Amino acid sequence: MSDDNQVGKIGWIDITVDDATGLRDFYKAVVGWTAEDVKMGDYSDYSMAIPDTDEAVTGICHARGSNASLRGGWLIYIIVEDVEASAAACVAHGGKVVVDPRALSGGTFCVIEDPSGATAALYQG
Repeated sequence: MSDDNQVGKIGWIDITVDDATGLRDFYKAVVGWTAEDVKMGDYSDYSMAIPDTDEAVTGICHARGSNASLRGGWLIYIIVEDVEASAAACVAHGGKVVVDPRALSGGTFCVIEDPSGATAALYQG
């Protein structure tokens, strides 16, 4: 997650897929990202980094555990001031909360679906 917690900024992006290991290898070959394992209990997801700086820029996650209910595709994490309040505003304005607020990387996040059907995560550091 980005160290910059500016409200409204996209702070992270990741993707959840059935074959995270295969997709990790795909992006290593196609983009040149390097990978670091992120332990998730009995398996690992992957933090992908820029090769020359080792700056983490994205995650590639297995569609299991807490990610099992997420649809495939890239998921942006938008910085908000208050995840609980933003989740309530989402519902009040015709959206849905797909993943209830919970802890993540020293903060709190949730996943929402907007009225168009697109998903995004909201993150409060």
